[in-house]
Amino acid sequence: MKIAIILGTLLLSGCGSAPPVTQTVYVPLHTPCVKDVPARPDYEFDKLALDSSAGEKVLALARDWTSGRKYLELLEAVVAGCL
Repeated sequence: MKIAIILGTLLLSGCGSAPPVTQTVYVPLHTPCVKDVPARPDYEFDKLALDSSAGEKVLALARDWTSGRKYLELLEAVVAGCL
């Protein structure tokens, strides 16, 4: 009878211990910082013929300047998000 009481006490004492604690482990993953790459504009200068005059080339470059600046600003914003 004493053995049954001792054995019962030992078995019940195992139920009194705390369950194992769950640990959260953070594993670094490589993710690209660039989500969306801005589309390159169609420059008028690229569409000119090779034998175009100097004036036509200068006018095409002048017209392309604003779209080129906007594209550059978008690229700089994307790269700034990666730093």
